[in-house]
Amino acid sequence: MKTILFLCVENSCRSQIAEAIAKRYSDLSLEFLSAGSSPSGVVNSRAIELMNEFGYDLSDHFSKSVDEINKEVDILISMGCGDSCPYLAASKRLEWDIPDPKNMEGEEFKLVIKSIEKKVKALIKEIT
Repeated sequence: MKTILFLCVENSCRSQIAEAIAKRYSDLSLEFLSAGSSPSGVVNSRAIELMNEFGYDLSDHFSKSVDEINKEVDILISMGCGDSCPYLAASKRLEWDIPDPKNMEGEEFKLVIKSIEKKVKALIKEIT
């Protein structure tokens, strides 16, 4: 089973969105996780609300630290945290450079969700 980790600073928006989308569109041969270098402790309420409009339920998600990831990671995807992302060994590293939507208005935030969804679907297609 391949393990894919979505990493951002707070683990409250982008990485949570990516994890939820990936889990919906992947099969059991892939494990998707998310974490943050400096987790906020909560999932962004706007992310929960807007993802719900797209049919995703983030109510059981929680913000966690990359230090809690106690397994080998095959693919690490940095969501756009740049130098704030800690080093974590992975067979492959990708940088998606997604803007942080936490202070965006609804439509702009939704465009970020759609961008993440497109990237996640392409990733799953590529690795399966």
